Amino acid sequence: MREEAHTILRQDPVMAGLVDRHDPYVESDWDEYERLCISIISQQLSTASAAAVRERVFDLLEGDVTPASVLAADEAALRDAGLSRSKVEYVQNAARAFQENDYTQAGLDSYSNEEVVDLLTEIKGIGAWTARMYLLFVLERPDVLPLGDLALRRGIEQLYGNGTELTREEMREVADPWRPYRSVATRYIWAEYESE
Repeated sequence: MREEAHTILRQDPVMAGLVDRHDPYVESDWDEYERLCISIISQQLSTASAAAVRERVFDLLEGDVTPASVLAADEAALRDAGLSRSKVEYVQNAARAFQENDYTQAGLDSYSNEEVVDLLTEIKGIGAWTARMYLLFVLERPDVLPLGDLALRRGIEQLYGNGTELTREEMREVADPWRPYRSVATRYIWAEYESE
């Protein structure tokens, strides 16, 4: 899929440069629940802050980040690791939801992107941004454009608007030629934005 995506993305001269400069694919062995926890931890935090908190939380859980281990963890220890009271509640809500339902790639394969967003946002603490991160990183859906993400919007504005503010509709127009691989393009824009 990546080769086909690159062929399409390279038709956009700006995106062609990003494809040449970056490799935004970091292989990890995080499972679906771990990835969702990472998205919850990352809510409203800078990339560096989120990584530091994630590392402390994962260390606290001794690398065993499962619904059972999160529900068994001491809440004060989770807060000491950097989670706010509300984020402790959110990772616990997600843990209970994962114990009750199948949110794996296989379990959600027949659901559309919007159905997945609807399903995940029923969990308290999972908003549209987190649900779209799940579509992009966990379910690896190829055509997600998460314009709720500030870094993506700023990246598009820097690359395509000379730093001037663009409306979401203008951003959708910029992104239209990237279909059906807007997820891939999003990763490249993030990589460029974070490299500055």
